[in-house]
Amino acid sequence: MVKVTLKGVKKRYEKVVACDIDYLEIKDGELFTLLGPSGSGKTTTLRIIAGFIKPDAGEIYFDDKLMNDVPPEKRNTAMVFQSYALFPHMTVFENVAFGLKIRKVPEHEIKERVKRALELVRLSGLEDRYPRQLSGGQQQRVAVARAIVVEPDVLLFDEPLSNLDAKLRESVRFELRELQKKLGITSIYVTHDQAEALVISDRIGVMNEGKILQVGTPTEIYERPSCKFVADFIGISSFIEGKIVEVGEKGRVVVETDDGLLIKAVSPTPEKGKRVSIAVRPEHIKFVSEKGENTFEGVVKRVAYLGNMVEYRVAVGEWELRMRDLPTKVVSPGEKVLVQLDPEKCIALIR
Repeated sequence: MVKVTLKGVKKRYEKVVACDIDYLEIKDGELFTLLGPSGSGKTTTLRIIAGFIKPDAGEIYFDDKLMNDVPPEKRNTAMVFQSYALFPHMTVFENVAFGLKIRKVPEHEIKERVKRALELVRLSGLEDRYPRQLSGGQQQRVAVARAIVVEPDVLLFDEPLSNLDAKLRESVRFELRELQKKLGITSIYVTHDQAEALVISDRIGVMNEGKILQVGTPTEIYERPSCKFVADFIGISSFIEGKIVEVGEKGRVVVETDDGLLIKAVSPTPEKGKRVSIAVRPEHIKFVSEKGENTFEGVVKRVAYLGNMVEYRVAVGEWELRMRDLPTKVVSPGEKVLVQLDPEKCIALIR
């Protein structure tokens, strides 16, 4: 297992900042996900680690070894591409064995290692098929087998599931997670799919405009976003603008909104007088029958039935809040309601 460290890594394309990372450490054996929208710099960062792109500045280390001048083929990494990149004229066995043959591994060892790799991805018995004879999910497994068979120090995934349909993508992501844990290979995974990142990752680095805005576990990223971009990009949030008027212990604050509401919240950077955006998730807002802490009168504006739950848009003062409830009693548009915002889950973020 290998620890990957980036120090002061920068890459620009004319005026576009593709990568600007002061410091990032990816622990040995973990599955670390670079998550962000298109153009955020996550694939550029992955390709810098692989050696396909030379950074303008900075250093890349595998453990304590500086890798900047080490060519891609000498870094002992393997990449699983979005397009699978299988050779159509080769069988499954030949595709998986390709990297071993390039490395001049003895024939008897190639057979054994390919067999083991195909067993790990549950493709035993399909060795003689060609890519065109496989489903999308099977082709993706072949690509993974081809990557792991060379026993890389670092395994790189570039949006590997984006070509699969939603249901298959959901099942394959669990398979990839289980396989990575079984192998213990340090893995770096690129995706723009928030749900995918939350499910498979040990830790997540949220990227935008070449920078990593926050690094944390899926729970930390979701429950305690560090800025408005992270709160808005990961999952669903409602935002309420205001100013911190009171600061208490353990980051607890009171925010006065622009229309005069007083909301109790928690802030990672509590500072009286600072302008903030309160981020609150749909599951942290609920209907209540009587007034209490952080309760406000509102009016239901829209209702969307989602099967196992109902999504509401509720106007509270000048703000529209998104909330979800079980479909036991559906509240109709136009009804006046009383809603409660969990003060421990309202995150006041400096804008």
